[in-house]
Amino acid sequence: MPKIQASQALARFRVLDLSRVRAGPNCVRMLTDFGADVIRIEPPPGIDPNEAMFAANRHAGDFQNINRNKRSMNLNLKKPGAREILMRLVKDADVLVENWRPDVKTKLGLDYESLAAVNPRIILASISGFGQDGPYASRPGFDQIVQGMGGLMSVTGHAETGPVRAGLAVADMSAGLYAALGILTALLEREVSGRGQWVHASLLHAQIAMMDFQGARYLNDQDLPVQVGNNHPTSSPMGLFEASDGVFNLGASGEGNWVRLCQLIDRKDWLADPEYLNETLRVKYRERLNAALAEIFKHKTVAEWVDSLNDMGVPAGPVYTVPQVFEDVQVKHLGVTTPLMTGFGKEMHYITQPVTLTRTPAKVVAPAPEWGEHTDEVLREAGYGDSDIRQFHADGVV
Repeated sequence: MPKIQASQALARFRVLDLSRVRAGPNCVRMLTDFGADVIRIEPPPGIDPNEAMFAANRHAGDFQNINRNKRSMNLNLKKPGAREILMRLVKDADVLVENWRPDVKTKLGLDYESLAAVNPRIILASISGFGQDGPYASRPGFDQIVQGMGGLMSVTGHAETGPVRAGLAVADMSAGLYAALGILTALLEREVSGRGQWVHASLLHAQIAMMDFQGARYLNDQDLPVQVGNNHPTSSPMGLFEASDGVFNLGASGEGNWVRLCQLIDRKDWLADPEYLNETLRVKYRERLNAALAEIFKHKTVAEWVDSLNDMGVPAGPVYTVPQVFEDVQVKHLGVTTPLMTGFGKEMHYITQPVTLTRTPAKVVAPAPEWGEHTDEVLREAGYGDSDIRQFHADGVV
């Protein structure tokens, strides 16, 4: 069955995806949604002791969402002859993505130098927990471990509760996105030089990069970021406030928003209050200001405040549960999800790419593949005959 093309944007590229869990598959998902021919290469069932984490439950929403549009090929790299098959695929590929521990690729003979000897145009993208070298290079990297080491947990939550993890895989997802950006940059550069290169991304570096202004204010201003709960560390009034029927977020940072807020709530006198004359002072006296706002906000509903604040040009929004997110009219308008009927008889709902190209948009056109669904198809594309393929199966190579 011919592969359905998701988009023409990256249709000329072939990607070999040897990654697993989340960071690597997230990186590759961006490429395949924009049309790259992605071959997910994974061991046959029962080979990897950790396969239940990332490969076994293939019909579940998470696996489907992160591995859609890909093809799947089984290849047991522990078997003789498997490396030869992979190298034949490398010869005609543009990108290989892996997120093993750094020493694994060298042991398998799949380091960048070995790949480039077969295909000088190949781009190897390596995603690791802590980098390809250095004192922590051999450590296993999990998202929550890196959230702690990258500083995120130290600024999340309330001071009285201690460090709190973010409710999503920030390190994994950002490392995958940075790796995808590196791959696309390397592909652009290759058009000039004709040569591939090795792209590195790590969860630790990506997490620290996501700290952004929190890290920069410490490095340059010696302003130590701490937990401030739902308040913003450097802006006020900005945070979570309680209305008569629930809570909402207010973002009245900056002088323009501050003036409009005071006008809306009929507190123009605050504009002359010596403790509120600028944002720095409003942060300093945040406790007093928040208490005064709380008394005002409790007399109307969340919907009333969100509508009136936005009508005034002051950012505000409700705090949704996950089901409420997908019922929001703007979320539906943006096409954040798309349905697809799968081969296993169930309609799945996929989260679409959050970046739009008007002429060659990303699409979800195929569910995540069954285990090794396209093994024989890929082998034939690589030039192997039916007798070779039967032997590979008999030997447990595929």
